[in-house]
Amino acid sequence: MIGVIARKEIRTLFDSPLAWIILAIFQVILAWIFLARLDAFLGVQARLQQLLNPPGVTEWIAAPLFSAAMMIFLMIIPLFTMRLVAEEVRNQTLTLLISAPISSSTIVLGKFLGLMTFLFCAMLLVLLMPLTLLLGGKLDFGLLASNFLGLLLASASFSALGLYVSSLTRYPFLAAAGGVGALLGLWAISFGTGKAGNVFHLVSPSAHFDNFNQGLINTGDIAYFLLFTFLFLTLSIWRLDRLK
Repeated sequence: MIGVIARKEIRTLFDSPLAWIILAIFQVILAWIFLARLDAFLGVQARLQQLLNPPGVTEWIAAPLFSAAMMIFLMIIPLFTMRLVAEEVRNQTLTLLISAPISSSTIVLGKFLGLMTFLFCAMLLVLLMPLTLLLGGKLDFGLLASNFLGLLLASASFSALGLYVSSLTRYPFLAAAGGVGALLGLWAISFGTGKAGNVFHLVSPSAHFDNFNQGLINTGDIAYFLLFTFLFLTLSIWRLDRLK
């Protein structure tokens, strides 16, 4: 049943004009950033070659591209999650769904996996941009893999939070605003808090993603995103159980 619900959500997303518009804007912004970073790299390439350990094309172009993608995802993922439960409540179709002989966890996981499949396709488009640089040079595949993993984990945590917020209201607009507000708040608390070991850095998704962005993969950052995702998926399941 999880697969059935996931396929339904995937069809809904790919049939939605809004989803395609958001995805198109997302790609245009990232393409502009990619070309701007490439132009800047070509402008300083001669000077970089004079350095002992110059930053490569992956550090100069790909890493900032994934960092920008993470920030854009932070703002657009709530636009996808806003309808997952709130629209079902508004259209009174959630009653039929939760009265079916399926558990709340099946519903939540199906909707979550459907959205993540859609976002994974968007992330592959992000990855294709730096891969085109192979036509003229070499890439640091370790750094690329680290950034892709970080973006995947961050997207999962954003989606889980957005899904939970969507379950709290029947108005998709409020769900989108609440999701964006919560994610921006978590992102903002990492600023002006002193050294990286500060407790505010520990709860900020951006602080953990920064390590992936620099090519550092450690179990602490992976555990943070997995626990973040698990927490809000669990809260979403509890919320559906209460609605039952």
